[in-house]
Amino acid sequence: MVDVYLFSGFLGSGKTTLLKNMLIQVKEAGLKPAVFMNELGELAIDSDEVEDGVPLKELLDGCICCTGSEKSEAQIQTLLAEEEFDVLLIETTGAAHPVEALDAIFSPLFAEKLNFRGIVTVADSKRWLDRDRMSPQIRSLFLEQIRHADLILANKMDLLTDKEQGEVVFGIQALNSEARIVQTSGAKIPYKLMETLSTGPKESVETAEIGKLNLNTRVFRFAEPVKREVFEQWLRNLPETVYRIKGYVPLEGDKYPHAFQYAYGMAQWLPEYMKMQPQIVVIGEGIDGVELP
Repeated sequence: MVDVYLFSGFLGSGKTTLLKNMLIQVKEAGLKPAVFMNELGELAIDSDEVEDGVPLKELLDGCICCTGSEKSEAQIQTLLAEEEFDVLLIETTGAAHPVEALDAIFSPLFAEKLNFRGIVTVADSKRWLDRDRMSPQIRSLFLEQIRHADLILANKMDLLTDKEQGEVVFGIQALNSEARIVQTSGAKIPYKLMETLSTGPKESVETAEIGKLNLNTRVFRFAEPVKREVFEQWLRNLPETVYRIKGYVPLEGDKYPHAFQYAYGMAQWLPEYMKMQPQIVVIGEGIDGVELP
């Protein structure tokens, strides 16, 4: 399986600098990296920073987390089919919500090949101090990127006083007490620190009031077709912490599995005219007890 890390953070926070540092360290560790990069514009500006010889796919002029989701799946699937590599580094656009970006990554076509290790958010420390001056929408996105991280880089600490540094760290810790926070300049961290990440269940759940999403993903494969009404009753009985399901469900009486989407309690069925893998990906919190009907 390929280890996958998702780099999140607002525009200009230092994600591409982190990516460059990690590419060097991954190769020094004797591993082969690959990169999937999302840019909002039509020009591949940041991807020029990826050196030759590193497998690279891009999504331009769109967002991995919304309209570009299907294109993202196609690019990652192509990358997995064409290249052999050990680590996949995904850099999102600064306008991406990390949870929605995670949803776009886990296509049922290749989810079983990926070992998602965690969301690494690069937080601009100066921007944190000025967050109350942002528009409500931008501020909300900035805080969401920090709230859902597994590892937070409080970056640009060299631009702050000691007092300001303490204010940033304590403030971020109050917003997300589950994640490890590292003070950085130039987004420099050791790759071994990222290797310690795991999206599995945390030992303590006492800080639930923070609203931290300890996201897990599970791939379910169907051994045989199911009755639609039975499957839909299963959906109604799912815990509220199942946020997303997508894949291909084989239904009794139909030749091909149906494309299936589920989010926020709403299900969508689409006919499929090819023999797709009968499997679904479930994304949520505390889903270890969820099983197929």
